[in-house]
Amino acid sequence: MRRFWTGRFEGYTFNHFKKDLLSGTIVGIVAVPLAMSFAIASGVKPEYGIYTAIIAGILISLLGGSKYQIGGPTGAFVPILLGIVLVYGYENLLIAGIMAGLMLVLMGVLKLGSLIKFIPRPVTVGFTAGIAVIIFTGQIGNFLGLKGLGQHEYLLDTLKDIVAHLHTFNVTTILIALISLALILLTPKIAPKVPGALVGIIVSAVMTDVFFNGQVATIGSTYGAIPNTLPEFHVPEMTWEVIYSLLGPAFVIAMLGGIESLLSAVVADGMTNSKHHSNRELIGQGIANIITPLFGGIPATGAIARTATNIRTGAVSPMSGIIHGVFVLLTLLILAPLAVHIPLASLAPVLMVVAWNMSERHHFAHILKLKTGDSLVLIVTFLLTVFTSLTIAVEVGLGLAVVLFAKRMSEILVVAKVLPDHSTEQGKVFPHVVTEGHDCPQISIYTVEGPLFFGAAQTFEDAVLSAVNDRPEVLILRMGKVPFIDTTGEEYFRNIVKHFKASGGTLFVTGVQPALKTILDTNGLTQEIGAENFFSRTGAAIDGAMRHLQLRKCLGCKHFAFKECTKLSSGGEPDIISVHEKIIS
Repeated sequence: MRRFWTGRFEGYTFNHFKKDLLSGTIVGIVAVPLAMSFAIASGVKPEYGIYTAIIAGILISLLGGSKYQIGGPTGAFVPILLGIVLVYGYENLLIAGIMAGLMLVLMGVLKLGSLIKFIPRPVTVGFTAGIAVIIFTGQIGNFLGLKGLGQHEYLLDTLKDIVAHLHTFNVTTILIALISLALILLTPKIAPKVPGALVGIIVSAVMTDVFFNGQVATIGSTYGAIPNTLPEFHVPEMTWEVIYSLLGPAFVIAMLGGIESLLSAVVADGMTNSKHHSNRELIGQGIANIITPLFGGIPATGAIARTATNIRTGAVSPMSGIIHGVFVLLTLLILAPLAVHIPLASLAPVLMVVAWNMSERHHFAHILKLKTGDSLVLIVTFLLTVFTSLTIAVEVGLGLAVVLFAKRMSEILVVAKVLPDHSTEQGKVFPHVVTEGHDCPQISIYTVEGPLFFGAAQTFEDAVLSAVNDRPEVLILRMGKVPFIDTTGEEYFRNIVKHFKASGGTLFVTGVQPALKTILDTNGLTQEIGAENFFSRTGAAIDGAMRHLQLRKCLGCKHFAFKECTKLSSGGEPDIISVHEKIIS
């Protein structure tokens, strides 16, 4: 238990509490309108977003792996949750949230938190920008005051519905939305410490109630009153059929929640020079998502913007996140009856600004301008997120990224025929030394640089087997710059060994690093090649190769690839001494 609190509340003082009280209160003020907005955009009642901010916010701060993380409903979840609500219903959304929580806990227990670094940046930027487009588009109807709009899982259906009902726009609603938008944008410039969203919502709500009562759709007219009571504990009814049908949606929630929370924790680390515990963060997120649905809350994750606000306002410990949750609870108990007067047109600009800020437009434009494989991954992930689903987008984006990575890695592999350069004192080997008239017929030396994996193994085999076709007596493979070999590379390497041995040749390997040598020992290649045929230096391998020469083939040879060749060509016996020991492998 002592270990749990280490680095989080150790040495905590009253002065620290005062700082956390201020930052927690400010973040709580920011969280209230966002929680309701995200809930409405996700297709559920606004109070469910508030429940989420309270319960998940407290649990994530208390149990997570980041000192500064603020948890709650986020924009990234909006299209996912809306799709689940439309297809499976609210009750099954709660079940999917519980299942996602269990998956997150399992991921943390299995120490998978570090896997976040393996998700390519173009994929995260692509689906984040796609989510931003979906959120922004989904609020056009509320901004314009369109009537008769339905909720749709796919963007194209939403756009068609907007166009079909465009004639139902409400001028008064647009005016209220513009006032809210203006205040959201101008408030940070006039009073940087005052939440613009809160000012926009309060002022526009007051104007609506005083001047346009009954002319603009509000939370109360659309969703009814928000209860100012604690949420009731309720276990949703689960069956194996329902659980099985929700495995896919739950996995998407878990993966997106894990990615968002760990990205938020990384941002917090960068702002505070601290270090989060990624696996504990996943466990904390998981527990929060298991418990929150039992009180009617929707899935939650780390909120980057609120976490950044928490840090900027002076937070020093997880206590600020706990205070943020308590503040939202007090707001629910005291001010819930007033929330019914908030116009939906006031909330629409809040979500539109959130979408604009989360779109990562600068990173999107930068990756796009590169005109590389990353640009393709970005565009594909973005378009699939917008027009299909996040699940398909991430799967295809990751798959495409892996294929492009394999292609790049295969291009990194270099297999070059080399010979010693006798014009240098050390006699290092270089590819440019090999020419049509300067190439030993009996000893072939190849330098191999790069990983021998499935994407590059064919290139390796094709290049080296050309030496086998020339039937040299000895083949020397310089593998000092081969970091690893996978099972595909192993199979191709084994083919080379078998073909060369079948032709009666001898294979030497030089410079193998300890990690690669361990792999070769394990898969049996060391035994097939012969432990005695491994050398630490190329020079020693060349000396050993001299013992395998067919001397009659050397008579009259004019290639003079090695220092011994002058004597061998005239019929002399070679002096088997380490004349090549100075060659650096």
